Amino acid sequence: MLGIHDLALFVVSGLLLNMMPGPDSLLIMLRSGSQGWRAGSVAALGIGTGTMVHVLAAALGLSALLSASAELFVVIKLIGAVYLVYLGISLLRQGATSPGMSESALSLPALSYGRIFRQGLLTNVLNPKVALFFLAFVPQFIAPDAPQKALAFIVLGCIFNLNGMIWCHLLAFSTAYASRKARLPAWLGRWLNRLMGGLFVGLGIKLAVE
Repeated sequence: MLGIHDLALFVVSGLLLNMMPGPDSLLIMLRSGSQGWRAGSVAALGIGTGTMVHVLAAALGLSALLSASAELFVVIKLIGAVYLVYLGISLLRQGATSPGMSESALSLPALSYGRIFRQGLLTNVLNPKVALFFLAFVPQFIAPDAPQKALAFIVLGCIFNLNGMIWCHLLAFSTAYASRKARLPAWLGRWLNRLMGGLFVGLGIKLAVE
């Protein structure tokens, strides 16, 4: 159908790739641990929306432009890196200035669901490596003589995103559940905030220098 082949292999590979840790998973765990599974689910939906932006861009050829233009790639990469570092520094500051934290795994100021959704969206959209990933990975499962390559690309992208949403919501539920069960001392919660902040800063620097 549509020139798509080896669909089972695509589904399994996509699921394994979605399970690899990265900024998206970290953000879902952060929001689920501090604000409950609903916040983690909203972050996941923002990430899924960002994924569809990349899928549609790749299907329309915009990712090819990103791949061909080194200057454009660097600009988008640096914007994404700055945003990750910004999130990390915010966490580091909160971890250092939160003396009255309750006994929970993570204690962060509650954000509106709209802001959490935007965080998930921007974390994904501003990572140009996601766009290039789709450009490199998805075409391997589309026959060269497929009559509707763009449509096949979108279908595979939707399947990949559906797998990702299943995994992201499982991550949100499990993190929220563990957060409710694990009653950690306030000092450990502060250090977890700092650890998460340091990871975001590290991911931002890694994105900028790669």
